[in-house]
Amino acid sequence: MKKLNVRKSLLLLFLTLLIGVLAACGGNNEKSTSTDEKEGEATSGGTLNIGLSANAKTFDPIKYTGVYESQVMRQMGDTLVVYNKDLSDIIPSLATEWNVSEDMLVYTFKLREGVKFQKGQYQDGREMTAEDVKYSLERSAKESAMNRLSGVTEVKVLSDYEVEIHLATPNAALLAMLTDAGNIIIPKEEVEGWGDNFSEHFVGTGPFQLTEWKKDQEVKLVRHDNYWGDKPNVENLTMKFISDQNMMTNALRSGDIDIAMDVKGQNREIINQDSNLELLTNPGLSIVYLDLNNKVGPTADKRVREAIYMATNVEEIISGVNQWGGGDVSYLPLPPGSWGYDQSLVDMVPKYNPEEAKKLLAEAGYADGFKTEIFVSEARVPYATIFQSQLKKNLNIDVEIKVLEWGTYSDTVAKGNAPMNIGGWTWYPDPYFFLYQLFHTNQIGALGNGKGYSNPEVDKLLERAVSETVVQEERAKLYQEALKLILADVPRIELEATQTVAGVNKKVQGFEVSADNSVQIVHPNGTNVSITK
Repeated sequence: MKKLNVRKSLLLLFLTLLIGVLAACGGNNEKSTSTDEKEGEATSGGTLNIGLSANAKTFDPIKYTGVYESQVMRQMGDTLVVYNKDLSDIIPSLATEWNVSEDMLVYTFKLREGVKFQKGQYQDGREMTAEDVKYSLERSAKESAMNRLSGVTEVKVLSDYEVEIHLATPNAALLAMLTDAGNIIIPKEEVEGWGDNFSEHFVGTGPFQLTEWKKDQEVKLVRHDNYWGDKPNVENLTMKFISDQNMMTNALRSGDIDIAMDVKGQNREIINQDSNLELLTNPGLSIVYLDLNNKVGPTADKRVREAIYMATNVEEIISGVNQWGGGDVSYLPLPPGSWGYDQSLVDMVPKYNPEEAKKLLAEAGYADGFKTEIFVSEARVPYATIFQSQLKKNLNIDVEIKVLEWGTYSDTVAKGNAPMNIGGWTWYPDPYFFLYQLFHTNQIGALGNGKGYSNPEVDKLLERAVSETVVQEERAKLYQEALKLILADVPRIELEATQTVAGVNKKVQGFEVSADNSVQIVHPNGTNVSITK
């Protein structure tokens, strides 16, 4: 079978429109990179404290569903490949090189030698081999809660340091899929030894090792001295779960944390005005949306969904939530930073028109409105509150806001039990990770498509976009055709394109906010954060 060098044949696939994504945006103190000291080399040692804006439910790669969990997991484990800093290309991590067969069905990877797992209960920090890659990736392909490695049929071990990944059908997004935290490589004996408790005793090959997890509070990590990459500058890493924005900002200002993720609202300005802090921003690859249940209840009727969209003043919601900046109206189910975004499709989005919305709702048999519920996590309450007021005023629809912690929210939405919900999605520039995960019929039952959207023609287009070609321009056309059908079906309300934001103490050196909202402390892309004493 003829082989093609992936670095050449897939180059176009991974080029993005994120040129300048790390440029500073807004505010005199807003940057994308934390202050670099000019006195010399970065300092080594010390404890870095990071505040995360939501609680983690699990660190098991096949079970995790939220970016907050992956922000911790990436400190402890590695994937075969990773994105570079601006997400424009795939670079080596546990794999040093790779090739793809001409029919796009077999990917061959050469693995890095001498990589050591952290010591655990069931192994003593042994070397990672191809058998671990086979075990981890086949486990993900079969059991992932989010279908993070769909289409993989088998991983063949060719030698201790070489594997083949076989696909049922071509998938031009496979390399991007392999960068996901759900495909971190883990040791079989630790997973099987701990069983359902593996998450609490996570072992990987990453720069930091789990030492303590206080549920609902914090995770404590220590430097992995046998890490295969650059020695971490930071000796101890603590990641604290702080869902309240004001508490998060107060913790940053008082020195209890050194980095505050997902800073929103007035707290942006508070940080900007503090001479000891910096507000780092990035245009981001994040969107916020309001799902409408497509299967059950009044919103199973497209007319009801369209009426609700027309009665929703999205501009008012986004400006109300982002009085101090941080987000813009998204319009489409893709962030503007994705190479599949098509500005010309914005005209298809329902326009705010309460009077026409009332007529449409009456046609659907709900002239007097109805009662319903919207499920949200704590961070989405401001969006829900404004939406609630608008629907009551414009359509006499009574919306009860149900605030749930992340694990319960994720489970409720995935099972299709939410009449409405407000969610957020952050992933990579490839439209596959937004459109397939959120709109393909196969994803019904997963968090992304808990709304139950299904359109066979959309399914076909999304499948063709990863099976027919690796040429980005050709794939983009297929995604844009799918977008037209999705917008016509009105499965949800598009709310916000969100900036990636972090507040950082100026003692922190080398930290950057990534467009995908990942937390990078030590990374193959050259990042190695330190903190001055």
